[in-house]
Amino acid sequence: MADQPGQLDLFRERLPAKPYHTDDLRAGLQVRSAERAALARYIQPNGPTHRFWLVYDIDRPGAAIDWSDRGAPPPSITAKNPENGHAHLIYGLKTSVRTASDAKSAPLRYAAAVDCALQRLLGADLGYSGLICKNPLHPHWQVTTWEPRLYTLADLDSWLDLKPAQDRRKRLPDYGLGRNCNLFEQLRLWAYRAIRQGWPDFEQWQAACLDRALMYNAGFAASLDHQEVRHVARSVAKWTHQHLDAASFSAWQAVQGRKGGKAKGEAYALLRAQALRLRSDGVSIRSIAKELSVGTGTVHSWVSTKR
Repeated sequence: MADQPGQLDLFRERLPAKPYHTDDLRAGLQVRSAERAALARYIQPNGPTHRFWLVYDIDRPGAAIDWSDRGAPPPSITAKNPENGHAHLIYGLKTSVRTASDAKSAPLRYAAAVDCALQRLLGADLGYSGLICKNPLHPHWQVTTWEPRLYTLADLDSWLDLKPAQDRRKRLPDYGLGRNCNLFEQLRLWAYRAIRQGWPDFEQWQAACLDRALMYNAGFAASLDHQEVRHVARSVAKWTHQHLDAASFSAWQAVQGRKGGKAKGEAYALLRAQALRLRSDGVSIRSIAKELSVGTGTVHSWVSTKR
């Protein structure tokens, strides 16, 4: 199939401003302008806050063409190693997926479910970090463009089985975009409890969140890039520091100490808002009750009543 330069031009246009790149993976990565980086054999296709391309590492001969035998959608671009037939399959998205931790959780989880399912269908390397890929702009690789149109997540979904990811109470796999979702959830739930231990100033709190995020990230088979982890840590630190403080917590404790009557005031409203946010993100009622130190009945009434 003849190459169609439209996809390659778009790949070049969508490069991060200063992507990681290298000609030799053993020599480590460099950071330079996109124009300079585009000349390297390997390059970073996505920045830390947006995913324009879903990239899969296929380590077997015939990797650039056997996606059809597996019933997978045609890649936008394949970049094949001429020496062993291994390849990177690159799928272009019409609308980028925001991966920063301030992104809405439902769209990110949907994108992660699509990403993980496509990875399984293709038989891709689950340990691939996704940070850099074979640069389809470099002449060393055998490059083919297959699908001229960009995909929506719904387009890709139609080729896949997403049933394993439909239960939002279950953790996504720790690869692909699943790592982004899991890191945010783990860090956020930890932060709700940890900030109560001394109510630190923001710089100290942000450092603590980053340390914890790095620890969680180290547990993934393929870690996220440090810059992505920093974005998640800063976002969680900023939100919790702004919305959870000693005064609000003391008011909440006072409300909890009352016997009978209806809980009132800002503390009650804050807790209910937190419960609604957690529930909208798919957290179970039991887990919300544990995190907020309230009864499951209270949480159920909060999320079931419109006000």
